[in-house]
Amino acid sequence: MPSVASNGIRIEYEDLGPPSGDPLVLIMGLGQQLTAWPVTFCQMLTEAGFRVIRFDNRDTGFSTRFDEAGPQDVNALMMLAAEGKTPAVPYLLEDMADDAAGLIEALELGPSHIVGVSMGGMITQELAYRHPEKVRTLTSIMSTSGNPDLPPAKPEALGVLMSGPEDPSSRDSILDNLVEGRKIIGSPGFMDPDWVIRANAAIGVDRANYPVGVTRHLAAVIAGGSRVEKLKEIGKPAHVIHGPQDPLVVVEGGKDTAAHIPGAKLTLIEGMGHDLANGLQPILADHIISFLKDTG
Repeated sequence: MPSVASNGIRIEYEDLGPPSGDPLVLIMGLGQQLTAWPVTFCQMLTEAGFRVIRFDNRDTGFSTRFDEAGPQDVNALMMLAAEGKTPAVPYLLEDMADDAAGLIEALELGPSHIVGVSMGGMITQELAYRHPEKVRTLTSIMSTSGNPDLPPAKPEALGVLMSGPEDPSSRDSILDNLVEGRKIIGSPGFMDPDWVIRANAAIGVDRANYPVGVTRHLAAVIAGGSRVEKLKEIGKPAHVIHGPQDPLVVVEGGKDTAAHIPGAKLTLIEGMGHDLANGLQPILADHIISFLKDTG
């Protein structure tokens, strides 16, 4: 896959669909590579005529890794944030938004449709605020405004983020951990069989497993604080999609995001948790495509 220089680093990306199609940039979430956007989902978007760009965020896949920053003490950072302090971290969500803006510029996409999930939704919000000229529309999925007054993640879901495999050197152990985690945070109304979850997880593990990068992503989220005031200044068509059964980023996060972006559309999908399950993909694609067609 190709890469481009962006914001002082290298970003690995994949360009799918018709070159003449309206550009649609997909921004993935915490510690996930571009391959976490299912090929089937991307095909639904390209078949609708969009030129789809998916890419590795910094510290994932084959984009630049910040090895010199080392692993982050997430528990300590969370304690500082709980005390109202802004922890020092290697980089911020703003920097990751600037990465995406640089990618759009390097590929000469012009104003693009932006779709982000989870942490990718947070980056999408920052991108729309910081670089409105790069954004045509934004869709924030299973994400949040960062409002500290919102309910936290369910304890069992937070445990998924904070736990690791029994044997980090064992592929089987890593995959076991990922499967069990997905069963906790995934969509109860669309839950994939274990073997499907495992096969999908193996794509990322075998491509470029890099768990230390997750700690730096978490650090960026923790240090990000509230985006409420920024959301109020976004003047682009916005669509917020969330699942009432999401235990990791609870549905109040999506509702609060939509409430603070002027004119934002809110779509709640019953049975949806915190994943892109096979049965959920066509529903998500239909909602996204309809929104983009309606907004022009």
